[in-house]
Amino acid sequence: MPDPRKRLLILCTGNSCRSQMAEGWVRELLPERWEPHSAGTAPAAEVHPLAVRVMAEVGIDIAAARPKSVTGYIDQPWDLVVTVCDAARETCPVFPGRVRQLHVSFPDPAQASGSEAQRLEVFRRVRDDIRARLIAALEDMGS
Repeated sequence: MPDPRKRLLILCTGNSCRSQMAEGWVRELLPERWEPHSAGTAPAAEVHPLAVRVMAEVGIDIAAARPKSVTGYIDQPWDLVVTVCDAARETCPVFPGRVRQLHVSFPDPAQASGSEAQRLEVFRRVRDDIRARLIAALEDMGS
């Protein structure tokens, strides 16, 4: 029996924070509707440790995730491509076929400065905003 879920690709620049957190949320909250993947237009060396930490705070483990390049996904079939940062939207490659696209921008928590506690607060805000805005949009689209 074919998988009834729709294929979702979430893009940002480094694939180290926003897109990884978004993929984690979709895997956790909408697993019956979406098959999520994430990638970056210029992938970082690793997933940001504070992204891993704040997702663990809500019971979602992204510790094994690794940044991946969008080039490895271009020739795959996608039902939806979501860009979660303005830079990825501007450099988003063209995907073959008719692929629906959605842009929901979030600030880059990796750019946060200050103490670790202050930086964690920025990561938490972005994490919660991704859940509130992106998951709501995907719930509307996935049915």
